[in-house]
Amino acid sequence: MSVGDARPSPEHFLTLIRRQRRGVLKIYLGFAAGVGKTYEMLQEGHRLKRLGVDVVIGFVETHGRAETAAMIGNLEQVPRRRIEYKGVVLEDMDLDAVLARRPEVALVDELAHTNAPGSRNAKRYQDVDEILKAGISVITTLNIQHLEKVYDLVEKATGVRVKERIPDYVLSIADQIVNVDLSAEDLRERLQSGKVYPKERITPALENFFTEENLTRLRELSLEEIAHLLDRRRRERGSPANTASERVMVCLSSRSPNPEVLLRKGARVADRLNAPWYAVYIQTPRESMVNVDAATERQVRNTLDLANQLGGIALSYKGTDVIDAIATFVKEYAISHIVIGRSHRPWYRRWFGQPILEGLLRKIPGVDVLVVDTST
Repeated sequence: MSVGDARPSPEHFLTLIRRQRRGVLKIYLGFAAGVGKTYEMLQEGHRLKRLGVDVVIGFVETHGRAETAAMIGNLEQVPRRRIEYKGVVLEDMDLDAVLARRPEVALVDELAHTNAPGSRNAKRYQDVDEILKAGISVITTLNIQHLEKVYDLVEKATGVRVKERIPDYVLSIADQIVNVDLSAEDLRERLQSGKVYPKERITPALENFFTEENLTRLRELSLEEIAHLLDRRRRERGSPANTASERVMVCLSSRSPNPEVLLRKGARVADRLNAPWYAVYIQTPRESMVNVDAATERQVRNTLDLANQLGGIALSYKGTDVIDAIATFVKEYAISHIVIGRSHRPWYRRWFGQPILEGLLRKIPGVDVLVVDTST
């Protein structure tokens, strides 16, 4: 996979798409609206077309930006699907029409988009997966804040809860990722000049999401993610498969406070270590599903589903004693790092009233234990 600021040539992308059965996925990654992702995607579409590639626009969203609309030019657009919902007509990508058209390359904007109600797939990234499986290559766009594993970091840095999110594996399976970068100052200038939003939205945007502090932090997250992707791919190329010496375990109970915070932290730790990770629901007799109510059971199930979306391996592990169960799992799966949660009343002290953390440190010396504050 090629990642970074350097622009791989259209010829290189053409070589990739013609030697694989499954389509090739290329993502233009940015840190905010207005940095130029869609514009560059369309530019590449024109370059490929000049090389004789059959390129179509599956979906593009110009957001009223004149420069972006002009860049569409003579690129073929697959007609959109129109859906009436609660008296409002919505337009979305017509997945079946794209599949029937069977181009070599489809340009599909806004990978994290939520599809209109009644669509075959809930999310656009699922549409893109169908297109790729049909042997059609896709060039798409994505902002860093839509990755599931950075949700809590983005909320903490900007105060914004991003609703449209995609599983982290989507970025990891991309064949090419191009970082579309712009300084926070330059992006704010683009916004002030009316190149990003219409006039009535400029001031609210500048005063809220598009503050220099917010944009700088989002830009840092984007650059960090690109750097880690590069580093991971270098290490993968330099190491034989299946020789990972690091493995991460995230410990969960039905009473884990804010388990999603634990999972995202575990996913980031594993990503930095280039290691597999496990989200393990420690099921003692008190934690048995016959002893918990339906709401708690549903929460546990949702937590394990989120672990899968983040790229982890979700497991339930039974044992009569919490410390022994964790220690057994650690030895059985060769775990090197454990992630547990701490709140104002930490669960690792509440299970049977025992000092779980101290017991773990005694039982499994040599394993790093990371305690995460989940009280907020």
